[in-house]
Parts: sequence; structure tokens; C-alpha cells
Amino acid sequence: METIANFYADHPFWVWLGIAAILLATEVSTGTGWLLWPTASAGVVAILALLGVQLGGPVGEVLVFAVLTILSTLFANRFLPKRALSSEDLNDRAKDLPGMVGITVSAFDQGRGRVMVNGSEWTAELVDGEAPEKGTRVEVVKILGGATIAVRTLAG
Repeated sequence: METIANFYADHPFWVWLGIAAILLATEVSTGTGWLLWPTASAGVVAILALLGVQLGGPVGEVLVFAVLTILSTLFANRFLPKRALSSEDLNDRAKDLPGMVGITVSAFDQGRGRVMVNGSEWTAELVDGEAPEKGTRVEVVKILGGATIAVRTLAG
């Protein structure tokens, strides 16, 4: 039975490819974007090992991996657009609500009611104007938190 050290000595490409695969699987499951650079660095070390480039054994390969990871992370943070690295939730529909127009689902009572905006029903609080009746057009002013929005009645 081969030991881990012997396997690594005989097959460094597969070890580094396995490390890259584990890092990539972790990145896919978390979606943070931060493990892309170590994944790429492990892939580069795997390719160097496959090509037979002597990096000084396991210690040298780990050192090359660490340096590549640091450099690629710094490069990505400095030169890639911030939007490409953002962790903004693409499914967060609420961030687009301010400025949208909706229709009241029921008459407002004591400044609170329900509004249909962009195909979804929201709890709403009136920020100014008279309490709207059912079917009145309102504009979303801001998100108050959770599933509650602030609205104002539109003229006409």
C-alpha cells in the first residue's frame, strides 16, 4: 500500500488537480468568488507539475501556490471591476422597487395597506397624501425592511 508521500512524489499533478477541484467545489457551493483565485493557482501548479517543472518538491510547490494565490487575489481586487466581484444578490427584487408604480390591493387603514408592485403584493405604509382607495396608483418611495415598503399616492 502506497503512502501519501509516495503517491504525492509519483503523482503531484493529480494531487494539485484534486486540491483545485476541492477548492472549486467549495467556491461553487458558497458563491463568494474568493476561492476562484486559489483554485486557479492550484491548477497552475498542477500544470507545472505535469510539465515536469522542478519547483523544489512539495515545499516549493506550496510556496508557488501561495505566491500565485496572493498575486492573483491582489490583481483581481485591484484591476477587475468592483461589480464583477460584488456579492450582490441577483434575486433581490426589492432593491429595484423604489420609483416603481403599483396599485393598491385594498383601501389603506391608518396609513397601512397592501400594494401590488411588479407582480408581487407588499405591505405598504403611506408616507404622504390621503389614504388611497382600492385600485389607486402609488409610487414606491423606499423599502422599510422585510416585505414592507413606503409609498405615496400618485395624482390622477
